[in-house]
Amino acid sequence: MPPDLTQYPAQQSSRPYTRWWWLGGPFRQEDIVYQLDWLNANGFGGVELAWLDPTWQGRSDTEARPDWLSPEWSELVAFAKRYADEIGLGCDLTFGSCWPFGGSVVKPEDALQTLTGPSTQRLYGSWETGPRPVLNHLSEGALRRYAEALAPAFRPALAGAPSALVCDSLELDPAGIWSPELWDQFEARFGYRLEERVELSRTLAPMRYEYRRMVGSAMQQAFFEGFARVCRELGAVSRVQCHGSPTDLLAAYASVDVPESEALLYEPRFSRIAASAAALAGKELVSAETFTAIYGSVGLGDPSASSEQPLRAARYWRREQVADLKLLADAVFANGVNHVVWHGMPYNPPGGKQELSTSVHVGPDAAFAGALPAFNAYLEDVSGLLRSGRPYANLAVYLPSEDMLMRDRLPEEQRAPGAVFEWEMRGVAMTAETEGYAPLWVSETFLRKAEVVDGKIDIGDLLFEALYLDCEWLDAGALEEVARLAQDGAKIVLKRVPKLPGMRRHARYAGWLEELARLRNVRGALTELGLRPLVEALHPPTYWVRAGEGELLIFFAHPLAREVRYPMAYGQSHSDGTVERRVVIHYGEASREVILRFEPNRSIMLRVSRDGEVGELELGFVPEAPRREQDLER
Repeated sequence: MPPDLTQYPAQQSSRPYTRWWWLGGPFRQEDIVYQLDWLNANGFGGVELAWLDPTWQGRSDTEARPDWLSPEWSELVAFAKRYADEIGLGCDLTFGSCWPFGGSVVKPEDALQTLTGPSTQRLYGSWETGPRPVLNHLSEGALRRYAEALAPAFRPALAGAPSALVCDSLELDPAGIWSPELWDQFEARFGYRLEERVELSRTLAPMRYEYRRMVGSAMQQAFFEGFARVCRELGAVSRVQCHGSPTDLLAAYASVDVPESEALLYEPRFSRIAASAAALAGKELVSAETFTAIYGSVGLGDPSASSEQPLRAARYWRREQVADLKLLADAVFANGVNHVVWHGMPYNPPGGKQELSTSVHVGPDAAFAGALPAFNAYLEDVSGLLRSGRPYANLAVYLPSEDMLMRDRLPEEQRAPGAVFEWEMRGVAMTAETEGYAPLWVSETFLRKAEVVDGKIDIGDLLFEALYLDCEWLDAGALEEVARLAQDGAKIVLKRVPKLPGMRRHARYAGWLEELARLRNVRGALTELGLRPLVEALHPPTYWVRAGEGELLIFFAHPLAREVRYPMAYGQSHSDGTVERRVVIHYGEASREVILRFEPNRSIMLRVSRDGEVGELELGFVPEAPRREQDLER
C-alpha cells in the first residue's frame, strides 16, 4: 500500500538526518544500537543508510562485510530499522550500493545504452567487488526489474514506520545516453531519424538540443515518475535528488514525494529549484544533502582546482568549524530547504576509525562534537519554522532550461567535482531585478497548469503577481502558454525576444511574439508593471518566506551567505562586527522600514503582519567565532 506521508518520521519531526555510511565491518547489532543511541542523544531525527566501498581512498573495506542483498545483510538492515523505530528515529534506505543505480542484478538488456550501443560506464565503489553494469535510466521496464531484484532483501526493513527509498544524484555519463525504444519516438516527435545523424547530434547545437529534450522526457517518465511509483508499491516514500539529468528539473522534483537538493558541490542557490517544485506541487518537505566537501575535495578529482587544492582541502578536513557549517545551512534555508541531511556519519563501533574523505565527519570524534546538540537544535528550530504555514511568492520566474540545453560544457573556471555541463543548472540564479519579489522558478510544465484569476497567475496553491522571462531560447510550447496567459490578462515581463531552439520551425512562433509585443500588460521591466516588491533594498540578503494567517515569516540569511561557493574558505563565516541592511517590507496595505542587524554568525527570522507590525524571533544558537586560514598560519 502507498505510505501515509503524515506518518513519515521526517515529516513529523524537523530534526536533521544524517547519511549513515556503511563502509566496512564487522557489523554487529550492539554497535548499531550504540550509534543510533548516540545520534538520538545528539539531536538527530533519523538516518539514511548508504552502502559504499570507498576505493578512491586507497583501500577496500570488504572484511567482515555481509554480501550485498544476502540474508545476513537483510537482517542487519531490518534490525537497524526496527531499533530506529523503537527509539523514535527515522530510517531511510539508499536503493542500491553506491550510485548511480546498477549492480550484478542488472541484466545486459537492462544496462545503460548510448546512441552507438552499450555504454562503457560501470559502477565502482559498491559492496560488490569489481565494475558492475549501470541501469538503463530511460526504461521503466529496466527500473522495475532492478526493483524486483532488490525488493526481497529490502522488504523486511520497510515494515514499521514509513521509510524513504533514496536516489542520490544520478552521476550518469551523459555522452550519448539512449535507449533503443526512443528511435521511433524521436522521429514521431521531431520528424527525422536520429540514427542517421548521430555525429551531428553531438556537435550541432539545435540537433543536440532536440536529442537532449528526448532524453529528458524519457528520463522523467521512465525513471523519476517510475521510481515514485515503485516506491509507493513497496510502501515507501520516494526521496530523490533529480539533479544531474537533462530533464525539466521542476517537473522531475515535483514527481517525487521529497525533492532533495545538495550542497556544496551544488551552490546553495540551486536549492531554490527543488524548493520551487515543492511549492508548485504542494509538497511540504524540501531536503538537502548538506555539508559535502565544504573546503574542497580530498579524495575526488577536481577539474577546476590547482594541484595545491586537494592539499589545502586535506589540511582542513576533520577540522570543520560549526560557524562555517551554520553559514552554509543558513544559505540553503534561505533558498527554501527545510530538512537537513548531514553528509555524514561512517559506521563505527566505539573507538572505530572508519572515515570518508568527502564528508564532514559526524561521530563522537568529530571536530565539533561538543557543539553538535546545540547546532542540531538550531537546524531543527529553523527547519520547523520553514514548514509552518504555506509557501509564499509574488513572482514566477521562468527557469532558462532551453538556454542551458542549447549550451554545452561549463567553462573550466566554473567546474567542480562532477560538474561538466551547463544543463546541470549548478550556477543558475535569480537576477537582481527579481530578488525583492520573493521569486520562485517555473517551467513549461507548470505554465500549462496555470490560469489567470483577477489578473494574477494561479498555479496550484500559489498566486503570482507576474511572470518574468529572461532567456535567449524558448520552446514553442512554452511560448504558447505565455501568450495564452498574457491574452487572459496576466502581467508578463519579457526581458528580451526569445528564439526558437532546435531544428524545427513553428508556423505560429513569430505571431505569438507579435501578439505579446502589442499587449499593454507585457513589458520589459518589473517597474513598468507597477508591482511592489516584498523586500525593497539596495542589496537584500538572501531570504525565504512562508505565509500564515495574516502574517509572514521571513528568514534572512547573514549577508555572508550570499558568497558561499564551492569550496568555502576556512573561516569564511568570520565577520568583524555587526552588519546592517536597510530594507522596506511591503505586505498587505502596509510598508515598514526595518534595519536588519546581523550579529556575527547570526541570521534573522522576522514575523510580519498585514498591518505592518514586525517582530524578530529569537533563534538562539550562536556558534563559536571561527578561525581563519591566516590565523592558523600564525
